[in-house]
Amino acid sequence: MHLVGKVAVVTGASRGIGAATARELAKAGAKVVLAARSERDIAAIAADIRDAGGDAIAQTCDVASYEAVAYLVATAAGQFGPVDILVNNAGVIEPIAHLADSDPEAWGQVVDINLKGVYHGIRAVLPSMVERKSGTIITIGSGAAHGAMEGWSHYCTTKAGALMLTHAVHKEAGEAGVRSINLSPGTVATQMQVDIKASGINPVSQLDPSVHIPADWPAKAIVWLCGPEGEEFAGEEISLRDTEIRKRVGLA
Repeated sequence: MHLVGKVAVVTGASRGIGAATARELAKAGAKVVLAARSERDIAAIAADIRDAGGDAIAQTCDVASYEAVAYLVATAAGQFGPVDILVNNAGVIEPIAHLADSDPEAWGQVVDINLKGVYHGIRAVLPSMVERKSGTIITIGSGAAHGAMEGWSHYCTTKAGALMLTHAVHKEAGEAGVRSINLSPGTVATQMQVDIKASGINPVSQLDPSVHIPADWPAKAIVWLCGPEGEEFAGEEISLRDTEIRKRVGLA
């Protein structure tokens, strides 16, 4: 019952982890704002949530633009009230390429989405959370934040930066009651894994699809982290590769 009436914003909510998270948060009683660049997809998911008795709206947003993210947060506040939960999920890995062959503009666009997009979300919600002395910010991380992977220089770099933003929020706003957590889900059965498989670069592309966890696993973990159990992980990174964490969340 701890999420009933809470206002949650989920970026990258058109598919995969984001869509699953929006559904799980709504089932737990939260009022959810789904954000993505694809209006049709998030509108359909929001309609499904409402048909199931939940509260949800869709708002198109490019997280690479701070103005767009600020408008998203203002829309959420206008519709439901101040944002209690932000899930920084929007992220890309394409184009996968070796550094010597990479396109500078495309490399920078990944930074704009994966790193600046996380900052934009944090910047938009943090003042209100600090003022209210309450709020949860969960950023989808990756094991790639801890080691370079062939062809993933942009992804590894941005995920490492996003992890540092999680630590920075805790350093600056943890004592004000703002909880910031980085969730590293491992490999998840999403379109991103299809793209990785097609690239044929580095060992991750060679994994059998059967080893990837379903998108609702990290979604359920996010709901769990938004509750009282998540307090002990404030300012930290947790991984769904950890079998003990999986047990505590209630995953198979």
